[in-house]
Amino acid sequence: MIISIQGLLVESTPLRAVIECHGLGYEVLVPVTTAEKLPPVGSQVKLHTQAIYREDSQALYGFATVEERDFFRLLIENVTGVGPKMALGIMSKLSLTSLETAIKNSDVALLSKCPGIGKKTAERLVLELRGKLGPGSEGGVISGSVSTAASGNSIAQDAVLALMALGYKAPDADAVVRRALLALGTQASVEALVKRALSIEK
Repeated sequence: MIISIQGLLVESTPLRAVIECHGLGYEVLVPVTTAEKLPPVGSQVKLHTQAIYREDSQALYGFATVEERDFFRLLIENVTGVGPKMALGIMSKLSLTSLETAIKNSDVALLSKCPGIGKKTAERLVLELRGKLGPGSEGGVISGSVSTAASGNSIAQDAVLALMALGYKAPDADAVVRRALLALGTQASVEALVKRALSIEK
């Protein structure tokens, strides 16, 4: 099982990265939330991966953190009707923090905004995953895996909620807070994240 890959980033698009490792180029499919964290082409990069093997194809999926990779596994292994392509779409629309919070809060309306997800599939996400998410802070524990950025995720979630109180729709708030986090880092305060997010066009 290939659980990670590290090498030179030679190509990068919103849903795909090519990493050269020991003379071989590996195509890695990634969600937008991982693509936006990738360094410039020509830089060293490490992704946590999940290999999917089928009779007629094989694919390698990559994620910025172990927690995101594990959540991808939960989606494809536990939710009826959700395959790798749909799981990638779900994780491209919302950050892990927002996805876990939506599932814990049974926010079917927000989950239904993900590509290819209707109300019934969103309800299955809540039903089949809520018991598998850990009791820690939003974006924290997933089935025994402890997040190394739980504090940053909690701050990010507070920033998202603050923007929603100001009239932002949840997906828009989530997107601009992710961009603010990339600019300021996970140690930024809620106030700093909100201020930076307000300066970003939705």
